[in-house]
Amino acid sequence: MIYTLVRPALFRIDAEKAHGLALKALKHAPARKAPGFAAGLATRVAGIEFANPVGMAAGFDKDGEVPDALLGLGFGFAEVGSITPLPQSGNPKPRLFRLVEDRAVINRMGFNNGGAQAAVERLEARLGRPGVVGINIGANKDSVDRVADYATMARLMAPLASYLAVNISSPNTPGLRALQDESALTGLLDSVIEARGAVCGADGPPIFLKVAPDLEPADIDAIARIAIDRKLGALIVSNTTISRPPLSSPHAGESGGLSGAPLRDLAQQRLRDFRKATGGAMPLVGVGGIATAEDAWARIRAGASLVQLYSAMVYEGPGIAKAICKGLERLMKRDGFATVAEAVGTT
Repeated sequence: MIYTLVRPALFRIDAEKAHGLALKALKHAPARKAPGFAAGLATRVAGIEFANPVGMAAGFDKDGEVPDALLGLGFGFAEVGSITPLPQSGNPKPRLFRLVEDRAVINRMGFNNGGAQAAVERLEARLGRPGVVGINIGANKDSVDRVADYATMARLMAPLASYLAVNISSPNTPGLRALQDESALTGLLDSVIEARGAVCGADGPPIFLKVAPDLEPADIDAIARIAIDRKLGALIVSNTTISRPPLSSPHAGESGGLSGAPLRDLAQQRLRDFRKATGGAMPLVGVGGIATAEDAWARIRAGASLVQLYSAMVYEGPGIAKAICKGLERLMKRDGFATVAEAVGTT
């Protein structure tokens, strides 16, 4: 209710400035204990115990400033980043746009972040605290060897991460999505796996791979095969889309990745495609257009072991994780499931 009252004022502020205010508010808010939910919402994925399946997607907390505050809001896990080896300012502003009429967001941020060293210092300081914090790693825009960048990030972040998310699906770094091609992806993952092993041995965090929704069937099959062969922890399906369904907002023509409600159906279908391609042998994280408990439940029933959101919080406010988890408790009971894990892939 409070967010409903303040949202009109926030929406009169530039979207990126409002995002900065949200981060500041979380940084200075009193620490809060993560709320409890029904035991059946707890789930185990890739050897990690998640308090609930609803996570904050990468992009909100790019520099690892507020993961514990996000957990305190009720998220079962927080994914920070994308973080690159060197600091970079990202693309020119304005680069973040609310499409209010469509309950959507377009961004062309370009991996803006303060770089690996600053993030390492923050994340080292929280070691030993409870909660699942994944680290989303990327490559610098002007890097001459992007594979080497990912390997560097894996070495730096593996000791600090519950899981590593390899982001090769942002549309806002030119050429990055080419790393989803079969030969390029194989070499990239081999380098990341080797780098993780060099610092963590056999006990390193699992590797999640974040893919784009704008993939051809042959790409899906190849990625699924490589992910299984390399024993990845999960596939994150999916990032923002460069496609443009019919939109009503005056910002509809902005370039960048589209997220929010218009992405929901495409992301749901892509999840089903990856569920089929992997034969259920690979955990999936459903992302894109999730704003309600019903959206999350549909993604879980379609094959997602976990779900993530970001854009929906712009419209629904910081109570969204609690609301979805409470809704999932109700939907589990309605449909006769004792645990969320039992419901995965049942439609």
